[in-house]
Parts: sequence; C-alpha cells; structure tokens
Amino acid sequence: MCDLVVVGLGYVGLPLVREACRSGLRVVGFDISSAVVEGLMAGRSHVDDISDDDVAQMLRAGFVATTDEEAVAGADTVVLCVPTPLDEDGGPDLTAVTSAAEMVSRHLRAGMLVVLESTTYPGTTDELVRPILEKSGLRAGEDFALAYSPERIDPGNKQYGLRNTPKVVGGHTPKCAERAEAFYAKICDRVVRAKGTREAEMAKLLENTYRHVNIALVNEMAIFCHELGIDLRDAIAAASTKPFGFQPFYPGPGVGGHCIPIDPNYLSYKVKRLGYPFRFVELAQEINQRMPAYVAQRVQDLVNEAGRSVKGSSVLLLGVTYKPNIADQRESPAPQVARRLRRMGAKLQFHDPYVPEWEVDGEPVPRAEPLLDALRSADVTVLLQDHEAYDVETLRAARLLFDTRGRVTDGTAEVL
Repeated sequence: MCDLVVVGLGYVGLPLVREACRSGLRVVGFDISSAVVEGLMAGRSHVDDISDDDVAQMLRAGFVATTDEEAVAGADTVVLCVPTPLDEDGGPDLTAVTSAAEMVSRHLRAGMLVVLESTTYPGTTDELVRPILEKSGLRAGEDFALAYSPERIDPGNKQYGLRNTPKVVGGHTPKCAERAEAFYAKICDRVVRAKGTREAEMAKLLENTYRHVNIALVNEMAIFCHELGIDLRDAIAAASTKPFGFQPFYPGPGVGGHCIPIDPNYLSYKVKRLGYPFRFVELAQEINQRMPAYVAQRVQDLVNEAGRSVKGSSVLLLGVTYKPNIADQRESPAPQVARRLRRMGAKLQFHDPYVPEWEVDGEPVPRAEPLLDALRSADVTVLLQDHEAYDVETLRAARLLFDTRGRVTDGTAEVL
C-alpha cells in the first residue's frame, strides 16, 4: 500500500514525486520507460529541475520507481502526468492519457482518488478518462473520486515551484473536489477549487493562450517596428512604467516548450468541433511560426550589409534550448532557424552550455569551442537563447551579432 502513485515520471510527474516525498507521503512512480525507472532507482535524474541529490533524498524517503502496473492497485491516490503532444495533423494526441486511464481502470478500487494533470482540452476528464475508468464497474463520484488539476510546472523557475504555486483543482462532483483539495493541500501552500473539471481544464489553456497571443502581438510589432526604425524594446520599457493595465511581453525567434506552441491547439481543436474557427489562436500561431524564417532573413540582411553573402558564411548559433538556463529543447525554434540558414548556404556551428551535442534533421551541427574564439572567428553570431553564461562583455567579441533576446543594448548588436 502507498499514499500516491504518479503515472509518468517526466517534467511534471517527477516534481510532484519530490514534493510528495518531502511531505512525508509514501510514493511510487510508474513509467513505461525502463531506462527512466532504472536511472531513478540508481539515483540519476533526467529532469532539469530535479538534481541527483533530490532523487537520492526521494529514495531515502521510500520512493520506488517501477514499470510494474500492479503498483497502482495499492494506491490511495493516482495522478496521471503523461505527455499530451500534437498528432501529425496538429490535433490532440491523447494516446498516453488513454493508455494510462486503461491501466488504472484495471486496478481501480473503491475509495481511490484519480487525478489527471496532463494538459488537454475541456471535457477530457469527463468524456474520455471517466468512461475508461468506469469500465471497472465502479462509478466516479460514488465509488471513487475523479478530478482534474492542471500542471503549472515552469522549468528553470527558481522562484516558483510546485509547492508555492497555487494549485487549481476541479472535481467530477463536489465530493471529488473535496478529496482532490485535501490531497493537494498536503503538498501545496494554496489550493484553488474550480467549479468543475472543465473549468480547471480551461484554466490551463487560458493561461497559455493568453501568453501565446501576447507574444504573437509583440513578434508582429517587432517586424514592422524594424521597418519603421522604432526600438520596440525601448517602447516596451516605457509602457511598463504604467502601474496598471499593462504587462510586458517580448519578441523572440519563436516560441518553444510544451505549453505555448502546443496547448492553444488543444483549445482551437475543441472550438472547431463547435463549427467555427478560433481565429485569435490561429492567427497567433501563424505569426509565431513565421518568426524563425524572419530571424534567418534578418541574419541574411545583416551579412549582406557587411558586404558578404550568407552563402558560405560561418554562422554561430548561441543557445538551442527553448528556455534560458535549462537543457530542455522541446519545440525550440532553434532547429527551424538552423534549417533556414542551411538552405541559404550558411556554414553552421552552435554553442550551448546545456547541450553537448546537437543535430538538425539528422545532420550534426559542429559544436564551437572555445566560445570566445568562435565568437571572434564566425562571420555572424545569432543569440537565440539568453543563458546567463552568455554575459554581455563576451557577446561583444562577436564580429557581427544578431541578438534576438535584447541582451546587448548599447548599439553594438543588431537587435530583434
């Protein structure tokens, strides 16, 4: 018997395991990957925000990772933290959610609490997960509790983690919500109860669609402000002095990670099933997806202005992860930028303090070492991700620098 089984030991599941162990809960983690399970049981973490020391502490607290689904049968609470990517057509791929729910259904018993944390469209918990679980013969809200609680993990965020980020929960019934609230209150400082599972599912999509649309707004502004000779980042700084009614967003080479490029598509998918398009999201997606091509074009223009052709020029790409100061490359725009520059005939090399090897479309990109020498020798350097390791003084060594993150503000770099 155990207090909690976490299904899916990735960027969402493993932080949940850590906080649950810190709270004194007996925790078992299930994953279909034997490599993940063996690594954790050997004390090795595969997640940026979880250190090997964290894993060691979890193991000392009694944590066990397994590929044996029988572990689910002994749990008081089961939380599903499995991936929800897009399929080939850009729609929701809920294969992992379906498989996880079917596994739990085989071992479901009366009194269990089952929570879905995977990001998905409104209605998934009730329309997909609940019927699968009820194949067991037990009924949600009567025999077992069912809830949805959106993950709010922000990789690399040193200020907010699972414990001090408010936890939203929505139950299939009010009693289900009470069970979920009581569970998360053991590991989170604040639990916020939504009206139901659909509202909790919608809350997650609303958070990321809000960011998606506003990033698209400033990305489009960056394009025409360049043509008009306007320093957009200076305008954003000025607008940010307003103490109400404004939140700053900044342009970049594209959007990455699991949330912003993926989650709005789940909402758009649900809206389309009502018979009309979600035009705001689709337009934002179009704008953000064209940014890597725009960055490549700006690099070409910069090289041309220096009297050279991008064809045959050496281009150094700095930072290929989707966020600063982490190794996570999920949906990073860097490969798209690299792909465009390759087509232009550029000779690529890269540097990233968190990525030892990198390839695009199966072709390795040479790693530049040492960094200072590479900056001095490359025809043009493109800062794609502003890791703290890239200090401004070092970046100034570049012969030509295109800064997509606004780090170099003294006029010595071309800035997006």
